[in-house]
Amino acid sequence: MQQTKELPDCPVETTLMLIGDKWKVLILRDLLPGTKRFGELKKSIGSVSQKVLTAQLRDMEAKGLVNRQVYAEVPPRVEYSLTDLGKSLKPILDAMWTWGEGYKAQNG
Repeated sequence: MQQTKELPDCPVETTLMLIGDKWKVLILRDLLPGTKRFGELKKSIGSVSQKVLTAQLRDMEAKGLVNRQVYAEVPPRVEYSLTDLGKSLKPILDAMWTWGEGYKAQNG
């Protein structure tokens, strides 16, 4: 895992630094059930551009949240999965899901 700068003092800020982007949270959501190829991720997330998705995946890989596996095939096959560290974010995403459901029930 690559450490480019010191981590913030506040643990909430540290978590936000790692997953505080809309796309990263959606990538986590879509990789929690298991491994996906780039095209599958792009399709499941929806409106994200290829450039942005690539950048987010690279950043998450550098921070130790995502594994990138390249297979020596023609054309090359690339699969993404969560590391154990990435999987450890599941309770946070579950809490966001539950909170979002409650909000939608009251305001939707």
